[in-house]
Amino acid sequence: MTTLELPKLDPDDIRLGSLEFWGRDDSYREAAFLALRDNAPVSFHAEEAFDAAMINPGPGFWSITRHADVWAASRNPELFQSGRGVNIGDMPIEIAEFFGSMIAMDDPRHARLRQIVQRSFTPKMVAKIEDDVRRRAHDLVADVAEIGACDFVANLAAPLPLQIICDMMGIPASDHHRMFELTNVILGVGDPEFGQTLEALMSAALEMFNYAQELGTAKAANPGDDMVSALMTANLDGESLTPQEFGSFFILLVVAGNETTRNAISHGMKLLTDNPDQRAKWMADFDTLAPSAVEEIVRCATPVIHFRRTATRDTEIGGVKISEGQKIVLWYNSANRDDKIFANPFEFDVARDNRQHTGFGAGGPHFCLGANLARREITMVFREIFTQIPDLVISGSPDRLQSAFINGIKRLPCEFTAR
Repeated sequence: MTTLELPKLDPDDIRLGSLEFWGRDDSYREAAFLALRDNAPVSFHAEEAFDAAMINPGPGFWSITRHADVWAASRNPELFQSGRGVNIGDMPIEIAEFFGSMIAMDDPRHARLRQIVQRSFTPKMVAKIEDDVRRRAHDLVADVAEIGACDFVANLAAPLPLQIICDMMGIPASDHHRMFELTNVILGVGDPEFGQTLEALMSAALEMFNYAQELGTAKAANPGDDMVSALMTANLDGESLTPQEFGSFFILLVVAGNETTRNAISHGMKLLTDNPDQRAKWMADFDTLAPSAVEEIVRCATPVIHFRRTATRDTEIGGVKISEGQKIVLWYNSANRDDKIFANPFEFDVARDNRQHTGFGAGGPHFCLGANLARREITMVFREIFTQIPDLVISGSPDRLQSAFINGIKRLPCEFTAR
């Protein structure tokens, strides 16, 4: 897709808070954000009751669409806080923290909790599990190599990140599939396939929460070399996690630890199919281009479309006045198409300098905790695909998740020469 192929839209006709908007195709949505970046980079939008977490429509929100503004707001958590909600719809703060754990908190509480878990995601710790990531990626690809066709999401994109995060947390293999199903509901609610009610969302979350409590109790009694054991025995300045904090942490890590990487891998394969010249370029020099190619996949995919913040006092963004208590929504997908930062932003370029992309967030205290792990997983999957089934291509249209939050692909047919 190039800018010239996009329809021209009037910013006044764009309704980012509507279900109808998020049911439109990519071309329309990209055109909408382009129109907003160019003509109304900070614009107010009404909320409509399409989100299962919204009991009633809220007061509306400011959309932040330019990279510079998204970048600045993300790095000013004192002015734009997370603790009043990170999704567009308002939820009771207890429910918001239940689902978001530390992503729906501000310092100092946020810093305390992040310090406990971030030790498991440092580059050094991720490097320790690299052999396991490589082995699992190899086996996944080998398992489908003789088939000749499959659902890319179910067979290749979804299993690796799910298996790795479950392994890290000590979740038995027999429970992996149920974790996958619950994750789909929690992040897919609003899509007709996964449920459109608050009850469906809470049911899935409570099941995962109760599972976490049982697993945590077992790990506390018999600690192992896994993240749940580390969380249950963590001591930070004389404090340990409460059962509520642990349960919320568990939901966050399982859900975020597999869903976003799954979608990055799926979008990545579609991009490589649609851009065979870039695919050939990467395959010809895999190791050299892997770092930039992975970042380009994440930039183009932007698995998490937005996060919300709330202004703690009267301020301005881009010359527009924002009042204390008003919501701002940081549109990472739009920031990643900003031509002030990325030349030819609608083109897929595996050699692009992507150091300022917002696919893992835009810096600040809430930068993606699992970014290092996601990079390794994406790299290993494509290394094995290029090695074992190098002619794999996407053979049909993606079945897209209907969501303003997750840029998800539910199913994606692919085919290749069977070994």
